[in-house]
Amino acid sequence: MTKEERHNAILEQLLKKAPILVSELAETLDVSLVTIRKDLTELENMGKLYRSHGKAIAINPFTINRTVNEKEKLAPEEKHAIGHEAAKLIEANDFIIIGSGTTVQAFARAIHPTESLTVVTASLQTALVLSQDKNIEVMQLGGTVRTSSQSVVGDYSEMLLNDCTASKVFLGVDGIDLDYGFTTTDLREAHLNKKMMQAAQKTIVITDSSKFGKRGFAKIGNIEDIDIVITDTHVSDIDVKRLEEMGIRVIKAQYRTML
Repeated sequence: MTKEERHNAILEQLLKKAPILVSELAETLDVSLVTIRKDLTELENMGKLYRSHGKAIAINPFTINRTVNEKEKLAPEEKHAIGHEAAKLIEANDFIIIGSGTTVQAFARAIHPTESLTVVTASLQTALVLSQDKNIEVMQLGGTVRTSSQSVVGDYSEMLLNDCTASKVFLGVDGIDLDYGFTTTDLREAHLNKKMMQAAQKTIVITDSSKFGKRGFAKIGNIEDIDIVITDTHVSDIDVKRLEEMGIRVIKAQYRTML
């Protein structure tokens, strides 16, 4: 087997199973660990995979902090569909908490209750959108404004949550790694999200499938802390199966490409 053939075989294996151990690759391809490590180094330098602690994965798992304007351009159709699926979970006279992010904003635009709804949110944009509806009472958390996410963080934003009990919290995330947990890029935001989860009976993560297998800097919680994940149809069957085996409900939002 030539080096090029090995590289193709490695990438094919990663499509079937990720992450995959270096030792597994060496055994499957019947070559030495030294040869596999050299191959992985070359493939990583070409940006085709990412190496971490004796294993390889298909993409770099670490996500970076982007502004809301940048994020809005990423997977807009998927976020629109996810937002509409999330809105279906709202019940009459509900009390919910909403985090921050562009998927959360898509969710806010899909909320049109026929009866009263109370919303506590950290997102300034979400508060502005929801405040236009006469059936929605919006409680905007206070604190330090993060310009990149247009949301608030800090002690003041957490104070109100100590006296709240909500039926559900809807959280956007920057990464969801089934072994590590779900994350964001800001430590203060992660801490606030934890407080939101403590105040809610159910935790619902709304995220497009590109966030799977990625990690932000700050951990919000373990995968087992989630009750429902709403994502798009590009999520892998392997990830869906693992989530469902943990007792987590997975909703895949169908969407149409906008022309």
